[in-house]
Amino acid sequence: VLWFSENNEKIKHARVHNLWWQKNTITIEKDLVIKPSDLSRRILDLGYERAHTVYGPGGFAVHGGIIEIWPINEEKPCMIEFLGNIIVTIFVRQEITRDETIKPKLARGIETMIPESFVVHEDHGIGIFKGFFQNGELRSFLPTSDVASNAYFLVEYAPQAPGREPDRLYVPAEKKNRLTPYVGFETPTIHRLGGTIWFTTKRKVREDAEKLARALLALYAKREQVIRTPHFGDAALESKLRDTFPFVETEDQLRAEEEIMRDLRSPRPMDRVLCGDVGFGKTEVAIRAALRVIASGKQVAILAPTTILAAQHLNTFSERFKDLPVCVAMISRLTSKQETRQVIEELNGGTIDCIVGTHRLLSSDISFRNLGLVVIDEEQRFGVKQKEKMKELRVNADILSLSATPIPRTLSLTLAHLRNISQINTPLPDRLPTQTFVLPYGRSLVRDAIAQEIKRRGQIYFLHNRIETLGRVKEKLEKICKSKTKKLPLIGIIHGRMKEKEVLRTMSQFRAQKLDILVATTIIENGLDISNVNTLIVDDATRLGLAEAHQLRGRIGRGNTQAFAYFLYPARILKQTLTNKTISYNQKVSLPGSRAFERLRVLQEYASLGSGYEIALRDLEIRGAGNILGKEQSGAINKVGLNLYYQMLADAIEILKLDNNKDLLPNNTPENPCSKTEQGNYL
Repeated sequence: VLWFSENNEKIKHARVHNLWWQKNTITIEKDLVIKPSDLSRRILDLGYERAHTVYGPGGFAVHGGIIEIWPINEEKPCMIEFLGNIIVTIFVRQEITRDETIKPKLARGIETMIPESFVVHEDHGIGIFKGFFQNGELRSFLPTSDVASNAYFLVEYAPQAPGREPDRLYVPAEKKNRLTPYVGFETPTIHRLGGTIWFTTKRKVREDAEKLARALLALYAKREQVIRTPHFGDAALESKLRDTFPFVETEDQLRAEEEIMRDLRSPRPMDRVLCGDVGFGKTEVAIRAALRVIASGKQVAILAPTTILAAQHLNTFSERFKDLPVCVAMISRLTSKQETRQVIEELNGGTIDCIVGTHRLLSSDISFRNLGLVVIDEEQRFGVKQKEKMKELRVNADILSLSATPIPRTLSLTLAHLRNISQINTPLPDRLPTQTFVLPYGRSLVRDAIAQEIKRRGQIYFLHNRIETLGRVKEKLEKICKSKTKKLPLIGIIHGRMKEKEVLRTMSQFRAQKLDILVATTIIENGLDISNVNTLIVDDATRLGLAEAHQLRGRIGRGNTQAFAYFLYPARILKQTLTNKTISYNQKVSLPGSRAFERLRVLQEYASLGSGYEIALRDLEIRGAGNILGKEQSGAINKVGLNLYYQMLADAIEILKLDNNKDLLPNNTPENPCSKTEQGNYL
């Protein structure tokens, strides 16, 4: 770095006259017109290594419309921001240590907080985290091993009066449990030190949390009172099923299976969420749970949001149970009236052990002889009426919900410890993470992506989420591909308004590789498992939700081939700026389409395999917690942050549980040392 700084002028002069310096240097400046892809290619030609996150000199990364690079002649990495093909901003990024893992704010420890982030002190309110103060020096990052040695967390609060300096609070490292990262859904108000505003805010939020806790406990009270016969299954049948599994189970799969089996052995009904990315083995765990319940003399229902997914589950369950005495059937809109009538009779008579179906299974004419387990795949895809029916099932039957990205309401209940969650975060050994690109839409980009995939004899999903213009998109793709490919690719179309038999026929052609490109709406989000499809192109990703986009990305890369996902956005839309600029007090951030670009940025950030749960947490942060009880949303979370709110909620639930059982214990005994007033003061 020193040598380059001393010889900077000589190098600039050499670039004009010397061919070697022309080929081995790049000058980047604001307002330079260059395509991000061209700049990335030139950086690669210089010998820089591309990575997901830049940790040292000689590395670079692409985050949508931003290229992050650490030049070998600079002490810190730089961020180069594009608007279309124009460089609009160049700024220095603070150094990130190699051992820091980028995680969502909910999962991030206070030691890895980034300066200028919002932070909540339990006693003093919301401030701005400025860094670590140690040995008279302010540092941006501090290794975890050094936190306990003479270190302070520096938090800045709003000034006491206009024109005065902001107040600063030094929090000793041993008091770090008083601090939590602020996770909210809007820019919070920075508090002043002292005064009563924060205590008043906390008291009101605590009252809201107690009210919500009472309602939640009432909602789950019926379920807590239900006692059923434990499911112990048949060890010989389960061993035979395991022996026919063609893969080696991952450690996460085995742990999730044991947690579910423990619930099934319990006398209380199970209500568990199984979270794992597409292709990580959730279905296999559900199959083993289903066999445990079936072998215990009960029936199992598999609920899928689409006919395509239901048909795939039928094939999977039938194949896994083919050597076992288990009867599997399916019911959906594709089932004829005669077949439906027969299935209903056999279901009511107990002949069918496992029934797979869409929301048709929730109809009033469906009755079970002895329902034991309901497996709900992608619960967020069902409508309000179906979810109300599921609430009734939860009172008596065991419930296992499968999801790559739980919806905010489901996630809220797991964070409040009212629903259990198991996670499968480990991919199969030969799976590669999908390379994700967030870029402005361009004909040449689409043409090159399609040509590259067809050249390696693969197939492409092209997502256009407007049924009315799917035909025009197909014609446009044919024109785009004419100049690049010798043979015009075969293109098919599917969407939700087509007849289901026609959808299945098109999907069969695509699965048989008779079509090269499938132009579709988000109907492809669930239920498609085709290993030859390894490119996804979304022409306007700003219209997608975060969980939805992650699900779509999971439709490709199902084999051991490198997959590519292109989330494109209209070039005219302003790209949300990612800078480390100082946050002003009570500043309101409102950029056009900012939430849409925040979703895309998160999608780019969490491109690794097994990141579905982290994406769900960020979706919870971006969208809000949802209406947990189907009532009004609480603004209390914004006032104190998600971390502190759920801590208050969990405390309120525990104390209310203790209150409900206080008659069983005499007051002021060792088992119940606090009176009701003291419990309130403790909370």
